[in-house]
Amino acid sequence: MSFFEQYGTFAILVVVGAALYAVIMLVNRLMRPSVPSPLKLTTYECGVEAVGTGWTQMNIRYYVFAFLFVIFDVEVIFLFPWAVIVGTLDATTTPSATYALVAMFLFIGTLLEGLAYAWKKGVLQWD
Repeated sequence: MSFFEQYGTFAILVVVGAALYAVIMLVNRLMRPSVPSPLKLTTYECGVEAVGTGWTQMNIRYYVFAFLFVIFDVEVIFLFPWAVIVGTLDATTTPSATYALVAMFLFIGTLLEGLAYAWKKGVLQWD
C-alpha cells in the first residue's frame, strides 16, 4: 500500500464517519417528539428554581485551585508512558536509562517547584 493510498483510506473513513453522523442527526430530528412549552424553556438547576441573575462575584482562588489541579493532573499523565518505557531501556538504547531517569527527575523537580511556589503564595489554602 503506497503513501497516497493510506491517505485515501483515511479520507474515505472521515467521509463515511461524517455521513453516518449526519444521518444519525437527521433521523433523530425526524423521530423526536417536539412539544415546546414555556415550562420546558425555563432554566433547570437541581430541582430548585433559579432566583436572581447568574452573574456573581467569585473568589479567584477557586479558579487558580482548579487550574493547578488540571496542570498537575495532565502532567502526571506524562509519567505513565515514561514508567512503561523506562523498563525497556538499557545502556545500548538511545536514550539511555540514566538519561531518561535524570530527565524525569528534572521534570518532577520542575513540578515540585511550581507546587512549592503555589504553596508559598497561599493558593492551596481553602478558607
